[in-house]
Amino acid sequence: MLGRVAKGVKCNVSGCGKEAKRSLSADKVRLAGLSVGSGEKRAYLCESHYKEFKKRTKKDRKIEQWRYKGV
Repeated sequence: MLGRVAKGVKCNVSGCGKEAKRSLSADKVRLAGLSVGSGEKRAYLCESHYKEFKKRTKKDRKIEQWRYKGV
């Protein structure tokens, strides 16, 4: 079964029309500071916006990793 990304959905970030490469929770994307539509549950990001999302959430992901590692 094909997902929406495989079918060619476009990036949800306002002002971007590139083809999406990843699908993430829209709430997490909004918390990272990227502007996506307010009524959607999933956010579809192109490669460049996904890279920006990863940069903005690096610190949070590291803290979560430490929490579960038991350090």
